Amino acid sequence: MSRFRPGRALGITVGALAILVIGVYGPATLLGPLPMVKATVVSAPAAAAPATPPVLPAAGTSAVVSLVPPAAGATTTAMTVASTPIAAAGSTTPLPMAAAAKVVAALVVLSAKPLDAGAAGPGVPITPADYQGYLDYVANGARTVIVFPGETWTQQELLQAMILGSSNNHADTLARWAFGSVDAYVSAANAWLAKEGLAGIHVADATGLADASAGTGTDLARLAGLAATNPVISQILASPASALVGQRGVDNTTAYLPEEGITGLSRSYTDAGGVCFLFTATVGTAPAAFTFAGALIGEPDYDTLTSDLKALMASAKAGVTDLPILAEGAAYVRFDAPWDATSTGVVKTGKTRFGWQATPVGAATLDLDAFATGRSGTTIGRVTVDASGEAVTSPLVLDATISAPGPGWRLLNPVPMISALLEQ
Repeated sequence: MSRFRPGRALGITVGALAILVIGVYGPATLLGPLPMVKATVVSAPAAAAPATPPVLPAAGTSAVVSLVPPAAGATTTAMTVASTPIAAAGSTTPLPMAAAAKVVAALVVLSAKPLDAGAAGPGVPITPADYQGYLDYVANGARTVIVFPGETWTQQELLQAMILGSSNNHADTLARWAFGSVDAYVSAANAWLAKEGLAGIHVADATGLADASAGTGTDLARLAGLAATNPVISQILASPASALVGQRGVDNTTAYLPEEGITGLSRSYTDAGGVCFLFTATVGTAPAAFTFAGALIGEPDYDTLTSDLKALMASAKAGVTDLPILAEGAAYVRFDAPWDATSTGVVKTGKTRFGWQATPVGAATLDLDAFATGRSGTTIGRVTVDASGEAVTSPLVLDATISAPGPGWRLLNPVPMISALLEQ
């Protein structure tokens, strides 16, 4: 009959534990995966320069929007209109927009009847209705360019008279020629505005004399950008006609403060709309040049328009610069390993942005990789900030090596080691 021997039982238990440690725990901790480092976001570096917002009038409705040059290597040289404005001010409700409606007419007609830049286009006969329209506008003191029945104007000449001379009779002639009637044009124009995402603009006529032809500063600034980047319209503005049909002249009504770097697209006045101005402006010279489009609607008089435009351009010259957005070596995240190794995630490649720093750089968004060890200089994620609507991104790298711990730490810290094994 065997007896229970406590010493023997203890020895078996200790031996079993030793085998377990040597056979299972040892390999699990010595050869198993390490726990991931802990990431802690640190305060972003202070901006290199304060934001300089555009100075826009509080009255009426106004906005400015950037014109974005093509990316390096792009097959086109055309600029595109930014989807969001640099800034907007005044009413968010559409206001009467006067002859800015003719910019809509030019783009809608060119959409229906495409024309190559510099080409004359088809001939358009002047009808008795066109001539009567001219007489009616003259009688009402509205802007016109004279026509006579039986004349033939090219599409380009009609556009020149409407854009440069702000001719109301030519706006109606183009609408009737392209769409059959002014009413049909109005329907087509509002559909085009909706398709282009310009829901803040509505037209009731081709001329803008109707108070119901109205728009918001934000969408009218984008409209100005679309017109400025249209090759036919930009060519007409760059090379004003010295004479049209019958050698009759046309005054350029769009030009205003060119010495400030401003190119006018439409400048007009109505009792309901006040002074309304669509334009583009450029600060600096190529390759360090920044171009934006703008709209100032509902200005009380031309003296106020002049003052407001000069204030806007002064703010543009102060705000447009080449600013560091993500500084090389700037720290955005700290990494702590459980074995007391530390490192910092810093910007690998500094990023600058040439443009109008109208608002402070936005909060950083981090996209980090999970890791346990890494050499100095290893990419461990990316940092992205918003700079006035543009996402600016750079890789983050370790500024110091996080080495693996020794076997002693692995053996003496079972909880994090086993947790790492289970997570894997």
